Amino acid sequence: MVKAFLFRGKSLDDLKKMTVEEFGRLLTSSERRRLRRGLTEQHRKLLENIRKTPGKFHKTHVRDMVILPEMVGVKLGIYTGGSKKGDVGGKWASVVIAPEMIGHRIGELGMTCKRVKHSSPGVGATRGSKHIPLK
Repeated sequence: MVKAFLFRGKSLDDLKKMTVEEFGRLLTSSERRRLRRGLTEQHRKLLENIRKTPGKFHKTHVRDMVILPEMVGVKLGIYTGGSKKGDVGGKWASVVIAPEMIGHRIGELGMTCKRVKHSSPGVGATRGSKHIPLK
């Protein structure tokens, strides 16, 4: 049995029918304030692109945008950082927006830091740092 998605007691269809102002009343205070202040030009541009071509993959640098109900099912490429030495361009995290992500920021879905994997000392390490204790 699949449980139906509810966001603050509203179904996904009800959320999609709401205006941005009505939806904003259901959010937490910081997201509500963000929507009340209005969308920036970058936010509007991303929303227009999503509305024009809903099935297409959209790359974006806009990490501070609140995920709206009309964005559910959209494939986003979220920018996760600049280029480093040897890299060509930036990194993009591919995410498909699920109903559970509504009300969060886009940047929460694309991690900017990789997990650090420590291994043996590299070239040019000092003698002291090459010591590996047995216990």
